[in-house]
Amino acid sequence: MVTKSVTINNQVGLHARPATFFIQKANEFRCSIWVEKDDRKVNAKSLLGVLSLGIVCGTEINLIADGADEEQAVETLADLVNSQFEE
Repeated sequence: MVTKSVTINNQVGLHARPATFFIQKANEFRCSIWVEKDDRKVNAKSLLGVLSLGIVCGTEINLIADGADEEQAVETLADLVNSQFEE
């Protein structure tokens, strides 16, 4: 299991379009991936789950992955967040 903390710094947070990019990227991996905010943890491959966390700009979240490609998954998603969801 791999965990990494990242801070959401894009203006709109993890809503609508950025969340869609995030979900699409998460679904490229075979491992299980979760997003944790405060005391809630949701499936990173579920748009409804991610949107339900209400992640706004400045929020720190934990990316958690468990499985064959866990390290690559966490690094790729952290890079996406750090790039402010720019393709």
